[in-house]
Amino acid sequence: MISFEYRKKSKFHPCVLMPGLAVLGLGMLAAGGLDGQQISGIAPSSASGPTAQSFQGSVTAGQASGQALDLTLDEAIQRGLKNNLGVILSATQTASARGQRLSQLQALLPSVDFTAKDTVMQTDLAAEGLRIPGFPTIIGPFGFQDFRAMLNWSLIDVSSLRSYLVAQHNFAAAQLSAEDARDLVVLTVGNAYLLAVADETQVASVEAQVATSKISLDQAAANHQAGTAPLLDELRARVDSQTLQQQLIVARNSLEKDKLALARTIGLPLAQVFNLSDKAPYTAFDQLDIDATIRQAHANRKDLAAMVEQVKAAEQQRKAATADRLPTLGFSGDYGDIGVNVRHSHGTGDVTGTISVPLFAEFALRGEAQMAQAQLDTGKAQLSDKNAQVDADIRDALLDIQSAQKLVEVAKSSVELANEVLNEAQQRYANGVSDNLAVSQAEQSVAQADSQYVASLYRHNVAKLSLARALGSAQSYRNYLGGK
Repeated sequence: MISFEYRKKSKFHPCVLMPGLAVLGLGMLAAGGLDGQQISGIAPSSASGPTAQSFQGSVTAGQASGQALDLTLDEAIQRGLKNNLGVILSATQTASARGQRLSQLQALLPSVDFTAKDTVMQTDLAAEGLRIPGFPTIIGPFGFQDFRAMLNWSLIDVSSLRSYLVAQHNFAAAQLSAEDARDLVVLTVGNAYLLAVADETQVASVEAQVATSKISLDQAAANHQAGTAPLLDELRARVDSQTLQQQLIVARNSLEKDKLALARTIGLPLAQVFNLSDKAPYTAFDQLDIDATIRQAHANRKDLAAMVEQVKAAEQQRKAATADRLPTLGFSGDYGDIGVNVRHSHGTGDVTGTISVPLFAEFALRGEAQMAQAQLDTGKAQLSDKNAQVDADIRDALLDIQSAQKLVEVAKSSVELANEVLNEAQQRYANGVSDNLAVSQAEQSVAQADSQYVASLYRHNVAKLSLARALGSAQSYRNYLGGK
């Protein structure tokens, strides 16, 4: 039997935009110490997926032990790739997209259901209005058994097919975003580790300055007691010593806070004591062909590829909105065995074909099409901006590397010069040629030069990490930190 049904049809499957990539500032400010370098990253920003803040957290793994842990940069990154909250949320979002794809696929496939019935009935004929003299008013109890399989299948439904393609592209975008999240974890953990290493270097530098100021203080006190130097020299040296001790307290506090931040990104128990095994390397970075580097980034960036999939999903959603105007052809049928019992039964069945055509739904259909077109236009605009952002990320990273490399070279020279000046000032004071004002000024110059050197070395290494991220090769970070 073929039946024709005319019904109003109004449905809209909003395109689920997967997380795109936005510039993420991952600067971590150390109180009184180094400023965390602001590095370029891309973070998913959907309501259910990871946000920029998610990559600063993690799921804690294991319990704190009584022994100090020696933590290398490689081990920290591997822990981050396993425990970082951003990676975990990306995986759950991918699982959700996979489920949506399966749900849309089922709409294209036949569904088969099976039922088994065992029915017992008793009927009051008088209550039904059948009153015949001499005829029983109560019939029953009687019953039957029915075992039946039912099939439903949308043979032609273009809109459902387009909706499945939307879900397929969204799933591909989620997979790419999950891969991109791993690159972002490398950048986040690497930045946190290098900042803690820089803090350690800063602490060691200030400790050395405190020791030097103690020598100068002892010398000034001895000279004052011997009557060869005024009290002002001793007071000046004591102020300098206490100032450096204050700086040491602040530097140690910054180190401990940044180590806590590192532990948070890699899932390490906060009570776990650990040492940083790797130190900040410095290797001059070779010049790269900018055009070739940009082409490599466009080919490798997973965030860019994810956005391409999002645009494809929006295109299919637009086509699905148009396909809602088309008729659909459905098929349904059932076959089973019915009778008093399985020994006294007979097979029965029916088949139905349905053609559904939307009528009088013009406003709804136009509204769906306009919303889908708006999403498509938005996706195309974001994709165009993302292509430009990839170029900017590469150029920014290369500029940062060149600038930081020059700063490292200048700062290293400044440290050497400042130490020579301090040595000369100490000798002049010891020989009674001058007072210790020059020594105090030289110690301040050494402290400033050391801080600038540590900061420039940190910025140089983070700039190279940012370049690896901009190229879509963050997991090959060793090739960049060691020079390329």
